[in-house]
Amino acid sequence: MATGLALFLLTLLNGVSYGLLLFMLSAGLTVIFSLMGVLNFAHASFYMLGAYLAYQLSAALGFWLALLLAPLLVGLLGALFQRYCLRRVQRSGHVAEMLATFGLSYLLLELVQLLWGRASLPWSLPPLLQGPLWTLHGVQFPRARAFIMLVALAMFGLLWLLLVRTRAGLLLRAALTQPSMVQALGHDLPLLHTLVFGGGCALAALAGVLGGGSYVTEPAMAAALGPIVFVVVVVGGIGSLGGAFWAALLIGCLQTFAVAAEGRLWNVPLAQLAPLLPYLLLVLMLLWRPQGLRGAEGG
Repeated sequence: MATGLALFLLTLLNGVSYGLLLFMLSAGLTVIFSLMGVLNFAHASFYMLGAYLAYQLSAALGFWLALLLAPLLVGLLGALFQRYCLRRVQRSGHVAEMLATFGLSYLLLELVQLLWGRASLPWSLPPLLQGPLWTLHGVQFPRARAFIMLVALAMFGLLWLLLVRTRAGLLLRAALTQPSMVQALGHDLPLLHTLVFGGGCALAALAGVLGGGSYVTEPAMAAALGPIVFVVVVVGGIGSLGGAFWAALLIGCLQTFAVAAEGRLWNVPLAQLAPLLPYLLLVLMLLWRPQGLRGAEGG
């Protein structure tokens, strides 16, 4: 009984940590869309790029500096892309924006494979984050996943404070609904969009640093999580940061418990059905609540 409870607790914490990693990745996409109206198809590629840059920087400067510098570099790259490419195609409409970001995703994938190869990279988090955080009846919970949870919760709190409780957040939200008024008040609206896009890319790269060190760093990591991120955003409610948070936790726990389950459905192991569950949830959400978990609130 005690061992079963320990396994349940471990599975729950693993699901929450995976869900919070999904939230870290989807938060940047949510912020970009909610404040700019741009659906960034290259978002998961910035996640991948953050992991690879952290691998390169950690070899020379150590993990902690890489954790700081990799998101900043990726954010700068995202800002330059928005300034010199995305801003120019915006006048052609949303389809042109999506095609530009879609092309960028393939460009980044080919660049990563050219520089680092197609195989996975052998790197991990520093010794401080290795090993178990606690052991209960022979069941261990890794420190790395606890660190992911801590960083994700801190990021969520800071984003909420920035967007809801500060003058800068008020300005950013006003720029979405009343852009002409923001410009009339003397604010540089194009610069705001550049900063928002770069900041969203930096958040994806931060998730990439932690996810790449805790799980795996390989070219396929963007394709593996990219579609699920869009599921998180839609299920949570497009543009809702709080909705993305709860949707990410729901999907993370749903997949983790399915993988850990030993049962079968129609003679198929539940673990094999785990990758399908987020998309099934997406279809059900679109059928019964198209606005998402918190889309109607917009929070």
